[in-house]
Amino acid sequence: MSTLSPSSQATPTKPSLPIDLLPIDLARLVSQAHPALLLAAYYIRFPVLVADPVSTLLQTLLPVAAIQVVYAVICLPAVGSNAKPALVKKAKLNASKKGAEPSQVTGKAFTAIFSLLLSLLTTLPLFALQILFGAPVTSHLPHTALSSAHISLLALFPLFYVHGTSASKWREIVSIYSPIDEVFGGSLGALLGAWLGAVPIPLDWDRAWQAWPITVVTGAYIGYGVGKMVGGWLLRGKRVEFE
Repeated sequence: MSTLSPSSQATPTKPSLPIDLLPIDLARLVSQAHPALLLAAYYIRFPVLVADPVSTLLQTLLPVAAIQVVYAVICLPAVGSNAKPALVKKAKLNASKKGAEPSQVTGKAFTAIFSLLLSLLTTLPLFALQILFGAPVTSHLPHTALSSAHISLLALFPLFYVHGTSASKWREIVSIYSPIDEVFGGSLGALLGAWLGAVPIPLDWDRAWQAWPITVVTGAYIGYGVGKMVGGWLLRGKRVEFE
C-alpha cells in the first residue's frame, strides 16, 4: 500500500528537497501558463493527429521541445544551482538588477542542450518499453518511436535539466521516492497517463482516435499537465511510501 507523507518523515540521511521555481515573477507566470499552452496546442492539433499521426507527431516534436526548453530556462534551476537556495535567490535578485551574467546564460543553454540530447537517447529505452507493454512489433514502428520522443520530452527532459545524471537522485526517481514537486509530478503524470491511455485501444468502439498511439500520447499530455499542477501545488514536498 502506498501513502503520501511529508518529506521530513522517515527519510534517509541527507534527503533531497523538492525543486523550487526561480524566485522571479516571470517564472511563476510561465509555470502556470505552461501546461495550459501545451494542452491547448495539443487540442487544436488533435484532429490532424487522428488523420495523420506520424506526420503530426513529427511536425510538433520541435515546437514541443522549444516550449519545454523555454519553460525550463525561465522557471527551473539548472542542475547544480539548487543546492544552496539562499545563494540562488541572492544571485537571481542581483541578476534582476544588473541583467543576466553571460556565464549564467551560457550555462543554462548548455544544460538545456545536454538535457535534450539525453532525452533523445532515452527515446530508445522508451521505445523498447512500449513494445514490451504491447505496442505493435511488426508495424507502426515510426508511430511508436515518435510517441516515445514526445513522452521523453514531457517526462524526462525537465528531470535531466534540474537533476542531470546524478546517480543518487535517479535512484530516488526510479524508486518513486523523490520528493514531489512540479517537475517530478509532471513526469509521473506523463508516464502514468501514457500507460492509462493505452486502455481504450483494444475496446471495440471502432473510432479513428483509438488507433495506435493516439490515446497513449493524449494520455501523456493530459497526465503531464495534471501531474505538474498537482505536484507543484497539492502534494508538494511529500513522498510516496510503500508499506
